[in-house]
Amino acid sequence: MPELRTYIVEDNATIRENLIGTLEELTCIKAVGFSETENEGREWLTSGEHPWELAIVDLFLKQGSGLGVLEACRNRQPGQKLVVLSNYATADMRKRCLQLGADAVFDKSNEIDALVDYCIDQCSTAG
Repeated sequence: MPELRTYIVEDNATIRENLIGTLEELTCIKAVGFSETENEGREWLTSGEHPWELAIVDLFLKQGSGLGVLEACRNRQPGQKLVVLSNYATADMRKRCLQLGADAVFDKSNEIDALVDYCIDQCSTAG
């Protein structure tokens, strides 16, 4: 199974480390980097210097917002998927994220299994 190069935009180190550990164990995800701020995430994901297939973005960051990351990545390559993982996945916020180009939105508190399933699906179509 091919590795799905994944970038994480999450400012909580514990959540980030647990997420990476879980996804690398259960799916073909390979974490290739992370950032804790909107500016770092925007720069890394849009620079063209780093190959990636999946980005997982939180909405509330140390600086800025995940919405800014989504907006910056609107013109990404067709094979690059962008998902939101947030505690603030309300109906309105889900709609806003999808309008900004998110491929999927998951709630941290009760949709981790759905995120894992999504990643598994991406792994099976990658490569």
